[in-house]
Amino acid sequence: MRSQASFSLTPWVRGLIIANTVVWILTITVFTGPWFNEFFSFSPADAGRHWWGFVSYMFVHVGFLHLAFNMLMLFIFGPPVEERMGGAAFALYYLICGLGGAAFSFALSLFTPVAPFVGASAAVFGVSLAYAMTWPDAPIYVFPLPLPIKAKWLVVFLATINLVLAIADAQDGVAHLAHLGGFLFGFIYLKSEEAVMRRARAALTTHQIAHVVPQRRVREPRAAASAAAAAAAGPPPEDEEQSKQDDLDRVLDKISRSGLESLTHEERKLLDEVSRELRDDEE
Repeated sequence: MRSQASFSLTPWVRGLIIANTVVWILTITVFTGPWFNEFFSFSPADAGRHWWGFVSYMFVHVGFLHLAFNMLMLFIFGPPVEERMGGAAFALYYLICGLGGAAFSFALSLFTPVAPFVGASAAVFGVSLAYAMTWPDAPIYVFPLPLPIKAKWLVVFLATINLVLAIADAQDGVAHLAHLGGFLFGFIYLKSEEAVMRRARAALTTHQIAHVVPQRRVREPRAAASAAAAAAAGPPPEDEEQSKQDDLDRVLDKISRSGLESLTHEERKLLDEVSRELRDDEE
């Protein structure tokens, strides 16, 4: 599933883990008073004046276990999701899920009191949702269970637990509403992206694909002399041509699924090469 070595970190995941860890270290060494968490938390009742809380709350944690749990989830689910989305798209998605946790809590605070909160859980739970929707059957080992759990069931369990505790108004100091907001906004974002890609695939007609790389055509022999020369040269390298055609089909499928911007340097090079060959054939 992943091209990188196991447990390697992608750039944004590494940066987020470092940023959250640095902030936590500062809270236990330099900014040790309760004012720090209060100032950078998200308070639905005071969101108008402390507007920075919509973002800053995602980088503050109340204790080591709080930090460790969130960063462990980001460590497990983040790298493959970032690899699939790309760095910029992953960062945007992470931010949307985090903002979603604050926005959802703020909306509900209009009807019921919601206490201030901190933590990256809303954003991290959104990342876990993206993982489960992409690789639903991937096995996830959860200590101390002896057998792995499929990613989709793990995320369903987390969402259900948070929903039940939010409805029960559990006074456990955990921002269950923010967690649900991260799930909700992440789900809406992923579904909207899925709908966009479906429309793009439908619009990607044979004519449109031809503007990227025209379909190969079988040339008719131009003369008996060229046919004789081809026969003398021996059979064409069919295996090589078939392999190239398979690579081309794979690239076209990727364009249909994720757009031109998703292509790697080597895939773009293949398109350029085939396009050049086809232009030469037509001349």
